[in-house]
Amino acid sequence: MKMKKLTIILAAIVFLSVSCKRNFDEPNPDMLTEESYWQDDVDAVKGINAVYSGLNRSNNYYNRWMHFLYLLRSDEGFGSGGDIGLNNNMAFSYTSNNTGNGQWNAIFHVNYRANLVIANVPQISMDETLKRRIIAEAKFLRALNYFNLVVFWGRPPLVLAPLLPTDYPPNATPGQVYAQVEKDLTEALVDLPVSYDAAEVGRVTKGAAHGLLAKVYLQQGRFNEAKDAMEWLVTGEGAIHYGLMANYADNFDKDHENNQESVYEIQYKENPAENGDDDTNPGISLNTGTSVAKFLAPPAPGPGYADGAARRWIVDAFETERTVDNKRDPRAGVSFLYDYADERGPAFTMVYGQTWQQRYGTNDKRVWFRKLLNDHWRNDENFSSPNNYRMIRYADILLMYAECLNELNRTGDAYTYVDRVRTRVNLPTLTTAKPGLNQAAFREQIKHERLLELAGEGWRYFDMVRWGELADNLEVLKERDADFHNFVPGKHEWYPIPQSDVDNSDLTQNPGY
Repeated sequence: MKMKKLTIILAAIVFLSVSCKRNFDEPNPDMLTEESYWQDDVDAVKGINAVYSGLNRSNNYYNRWMHFLYLLRSDEGFGSGGDIGLNNNMAFSYTSNNTGNGQWNAIFHVNYRANLVIANVPQISMDETLKRRIIAEAKFLRALNYFNLVVFWGRPPLVLAPLLPTDYPPNATPGQVYAQVEKDLTEALVDLPVSYDAAEVGRVTKGAAHGLLAKVYLQQGRFNEAKDAMEWLVTGEGAIHYGLMANYADNFDKDHENNQESVYEIQYKENPAENGDDDTNPGISLNTGTSVAKFLAPPAPGPGYADGAARRWIVDAFETERTVDNKRDPRAGVSFLYDYADERGPAFTMVYGQTWQQRYGTNDKRVWFRKLLNDHWRNDENFSSPNNYRMIRYADILLMYAECLNELNRTGDAYTYVDRVRTRVNLPTLTTAKPGLNQAAFREQIKHERLLELAGEGWRYFDMVRWGELADNLEVLKERDADFHNFVPGKHEWYPIPQSDVDNSDLTQNPGY
């Protein structure tokens, strides 16, 4: 008995002595790592899908808060709810160097995923056409990330490979960032398809790359390059695939998504019935919808939190011109919810199943962004809206093309593209209403056309920056939007780089912070 016990003890000692020699740094064969994951085409597809997921699922990116930067930082809107931090952010009254951290971090999170695809997929043995397409998709999405970063933060680090803990990239100049965005998009559009079958709709297309590249050039005032980037869409092969929807409103509801006017949109859908949404199932692990509608919808006794509202001057701008049959511009009621969204007034304007008068009376002059909402088919909003975000529409392309022609001293040629946009909503052609405009007058007209056509779609701030409104038109902005009384030129054009990143890297802070 003692001998048996001694044998067991000795065996245990031997086992432990052997075990102590194990290399605990070796990879766990049962756990996926970045090194072991990228093996075949299935991994490649899942990898690029994860990039899209980061783009549209993160609350700090297009699922919710990025829209607030797009909408409220411009003179279109302001922080209107109980989120004081958000309100101060949008009113340029923040003092913290951590303002905008959530969006900055979310963008770099998506960028990290895109870099993984770009770095690893080329090494996979798989169908070459599919491989090139996936890499092109990742380059487009990386370019979109950096387009946002350069407009809102100005001097982000250029991170073009999976970042290691020992990497401390410095600030890039805006010119360096734009050059990289152009490079990514120019390479991407070569390998992107014109369209996809039904199961793949929503992935980046050749048209989307042309459209975003045009925006990048236009933002820098490089009008000839921007025009050339749009030729494929306007006069080339892409022109047979894109056009304007007959009904302007069809661009903003769930029943007409990915239509002929859609150049690029971010995809959402309702959660499966068994999942519900965050309202009914706080433990939900897969929200396939967007929560932004809940935060932009009108407040109690309405269906939302109303954290962002629109300025009244915008709806007044729709009253400056009548349609050919003497009606109001139909885009007003499609773009905004307010007391006269129905031209007949508060007793006829519907707000999620009730009239404006029933909900808010007859003297409430507040205005709410409408294009991301679901009031046309629901009586409430939750955290899982299926309504896609139409990022780039063909009408936007036509107006950008006209802007380029005008800046290239081809004002007469630019009229026809503005006319297409105006005719769709039954306004008289610009050719008829304002013939013979010179370059400066046409430039001002383009500003007006873009304001009305793209109201509440997120491009207003980009336009303001491009046109120099923040520097040259600040007094007018103060009249339109009281937030701009706090705007400090030379400082507030960009957000501060998160101070935690500055403190722990080779980055330097933006001017004024």
